[in-house]
Amino acid sequence: MLILLRLAEDVITFQTLPSQRRRDIQQTLTQNMDSIFSFMLAILHINVEDYRKLKEEPGHELRAKAHCRVAVATLNTLAGYIDWVTLVHITSRNCQLLEMLCLLLSEAELQLEASECLLIALSRKGKLEERKPFMLLFNDVAIQYILSAAQSADGLAICPNSSKSQAVEVVERRYIFLKRLCQVLCALGFQLCSLVGSCPEVEVPENLSKYTEALLAFTTHSSQFLKSCTVSTWASLFRHDTLSKVPVVLEMAIKYLKVSTTNLVRAGFPSRQDSPSCVYSRVDFDSDEDFNSFFCTYRSQHGDVLRTLSRIVPVEAFQTAAEWLHFQIASPVDPGDTTSRTAEGLCSLMSPSVLQWDALTVFMECVMYQIFKSLDEEKLPIDQSMELLQAVLNYETRDPLILSCVLSNISALFPFVTHRPQYLPQVLYKLFNAVTFHIDSENKAPRGRAVKNVRRHACSAIIKICRDYPQFILPCFDMFYSHVKELFSSEAMLTYLEKCSQMEALVLISNQFKDFEKQKAFLDELMAPVVTQWTSEEMTSMLWDPVKFLSFVGADKVITEQREEGDTAGPNRGQVSGVQENTAKHYSSTWQENI
Repeated sequence: MLILLRLAEDVITFQTLPSQRRRDIQQTLTQNMDSIFSFMLAILHINVEDYRKLKEEPGHELRAKAHCRVAVATLNTLAGYIDWVTLVHITSRNCQLLEMLCLLLSEAELQLEASECLLIALSRKGKLEERKPFMLLFNDVAIQYILSAAQSADGLAICPNSSKSQAVEVVERRYIFLKRLCQVLCALGFQLCSLVGSCPEVEVPENLSKYTEALLAFTTHSSQFLKSCTVSTWASLFRHDTLSKVPVVLEMAIKYLKVSTTNLVRAGFPSRQDSPSCVYSRVDFDSDEDFNSFFCTYRSQHGDVLRTLSRIVPVEAFQTAAEWLHFQIASPVDPGDTTSRTAEGLCSLMSPSVLQWDALTVFMECVMYQIFKSLDEEKLPIDQSMELLQAVLNYETRDPLILSCVLSNISALFPFVTHRPQYLPQVLYKLFNAVTFHIDSENKAPRGRAVKNVRRHACSAIIKICRDYPQFILPCFDMFYSHVKELFSSEAMLTYLEKCSQMEALVLISNQFKDFEKQKAFLDELMAPVVTQWTSEEMTSMLWDPVKFLSFVGADKVITEQREEGDTAGPNRGQVSGVQENTAKHYSSTWQENI
């Protein structure tokens, strides 16, 4: 076996021989491949049978181990050939080789090498006609062995750890086998999606339910890496023209929705021990930053699948979202242990409640918009949506991280409000309150990052609503404008950015006036304070005199870190640079474009 493997490596893998010699050997191997494969399969069968007999008999451990070594060497040699020989050698005799490899998935000492051979075979490309025999892996025996191995996956790769700091540890060889088996399932799914619907002779397999159950076993595994490996296969199944309509797949789509309520929660940081996923993450990721980057990509891919599910099972998707949202609203806020709290005792990014609200928000944003687009108007769950919206509007929290998620959920449900205009004032009232949100201790002090994010979030939500539904918001323009003027004249301490966002929202609505004189009068009134400031005598003299201008912005002074008096020109630069000038240009261009 080692000699045969060395030949394949020298000729195909590493190509270490002179060209002519390599071609001669490859040609000879190809001509005799039937004999070579028959020889390897015979050796594998004999040694596996002897190994199974002897390992059960006391006193024959060494002989059993010897047969096992030969079987492992044979599997490694097969892996060196399966990648490049013609598919007919792999699928001959009704896929005898692949079925034998499936049977070996139950042998702890051989399952890793067997799964690697399976993966190489199922990853082969080629003509659809040549790949049709792969569907034989959906027969009763092969798929049952795959399902059994997958369903035992969660406890297969961990064992007790003698260390006091950690209760369990990952057994590397077993975990690698689980990764290979997961990849085998995904490769088999690729072949399934390629063949069904493309080849008239290939029908939906009767054992499709066992395949999807095996795939679901990895989707619910504690390892975040294994979960992520299944996402692309689920996406292919749910988007397939034929398979997505099969009752088995539709039933699995509903299960996937339920599983998503757990899988979307950001858990499993390598540095922590608050989730079963952590022990696997310590193997897969070098740091929390590495894990966080991976999870963002995984969640994005998961969101694509949820959007697809919202099109094929919209009613069930809405029900799952509604149940989760009601549950989260009714749940008390859990800031976690002392390490998960801020100085004020509020939640941090790692608090249990924040992680749950964050996952729920992703689910709502993926599902609700697709449901609104997918269902006919008469089938839209308007009343149920308004019930959800009312529950969210009534929910009160002073925690900025949770409030930010609440605002996202309001935005996700807002398309349904277009069918119930009476809810619009409540929505705007909730968003306006969030624009001026503050924690009591920092109302007059520099605000924390979480509070700033809430206020920016509210401003962005208002702009988005006014941009996407300006005609719908138009009847509330006077109320909107009055509230903005009240904000500007009060001690709400709005930043330039926050003021600009409110002005931008007003301008977006005013574009629906369809009346030049009315909009001109409105813009003149809106821009009057800015015009007054920029045309004042002080500002005019400063702008027309280069020396005064350089002094005004502090460009004529040497900046050192040791200066005790501070940067007195900082506020001047803020006044000139930025927000007001850009805002004036923006609204001027918006007005001209509308005209």
